Parts: sequence; C-alpha cells; structure tokens
Amino acid sequence: MIQKDDDQVVSRLKTALGAAEPSVRLQAALTAGMHPAPEYIEVLVERCGIEPDFYVRDMLTWALTRHDPDATVGRLLVELESESPQARSQALHTLSKIGDRRTWPAITSDLLQDKNDEVARAAWRTATGLVPDGGEASLAEVLSTQFNRGDREVQLSLSRAFVALGTAASSVVERAIADRDDGVRTHAIATEHLMQDPEAEFDAAMADARRIIALLGAPVITE
Repeated sequence: MIQKDDDQVVSRLKTALGAAEPSVRLQAALTAGMHPAPEYIEVLVERCGIEPDFYVRDMLTWALTRHDPDATVGRLLVELESESPQARSQALHTLSKIGDRRTWPAITSDLLQDKNDEVARAAWRTATGLVPDGGEASLAEVLSTQFNRGDREVQLSLSRAFVALGTAASSVVERAIADRDDGVRTHAIATEHLMQDPEAEFDAAMADARRIIALLGAPVITE
C-alpha cells in the first residue's frame, strides 16, 4: 500500500512530467529512473502515451527499464491494446529495450500489420529482437505482407527487420521478388541486397532494384 509520503512523491512526479518546459519533463524522467520506485511505473507509462517530445519519451523508456521488469512489463502489455497509436508504439519500444522474451506472444500479427506506421515499425523492431529460435520464418511470413508499405523510413525499417532475421527469411524474400506488384518486387530485391550486404546503402539498393525491374519489363529487341 502506498503511504501518504509516497502519494506526495508520485503527485510531484506527475506534475513535473506535465510541465510546459521539455527540460523539466526530461529531468523528472531522469530522476525517476535514477531512483526507481514501484509507484512510479503507472505515471511513467501513462506519460509515454501523451509525451510530445522525442527526447523525453526516450528518457521515459529508459526510466521504465530501470524498474522491476515483472511489474513494468505487465503494465506495458496493457498499453498494446490502447486506442492511442503513441501508447502502443512507445510500449513496444520500451518492451524491446527491456528484452524480456516472455513477452513474445503479445507481439501479434495485428501489431505487426498495424495501420499506424509508427506502431508497425516499433512492432517489427521488437519482434525481431524477441522472436524465439525457430520462429524466424513464421515472423518473416507476416512481415512479407508489408513490402512496399509507406515512405522511405517505413520501408527501411522493414528491410532492417529482414536483415535481423537473416537466412531464415531468405525464402520469403525470394518469393516476394516474384510478386506481381512491381513495388513489392522492388522493395524485396533491395531487401535481399541488404541481407547479403548489411553495410550497403538502402537508397542505392532501392535504385538498383528499380533498374532491375525496369530492365525486366523492357521489351525484347529482335533483329
């Protein structure tokens, strides 16, 4: 049971995290991480879902990783069902940092295919870090439905997920290269390039892939 003094500390933390100045919010999150307490978890998780500043959100995640994972993970899993995309994406990001493989079953296909790009990207990163041995191919099958999705950053995130999965995802990528959709084929070819050479530049890989698709579609010239 939280004592009166604890109530006051939690109230001060909540007030500081709601301050207008990002620097005040950043310091509050830092302090909560440096001096973890079970009663802070709820406040920190709630703030993750509404915090507008990237650096403060990152500090909130760090603060949560400093708390007891048994309590923190359970609260974060609830956020995965939130109607707020930011709450879902930040919870996924924090779970990826905690790295508790027991949370793998919570990374559902719905999250991996979430309509919100930031949620989906966070789910891809989290899934590739938590997938159990032997589950890589099944994960790759779900991720393959996302080829040619979104802008450059979204596509780069998906390619990186396939790179992380490695050879277990190769056959899935090869199948996508034969897809009827040129956009899917282009993204899959670029992804295969990165899987073979993780140091390669994504933009260059995409440019090469577009050239390949264009050549494949060019008419055959006969004499």
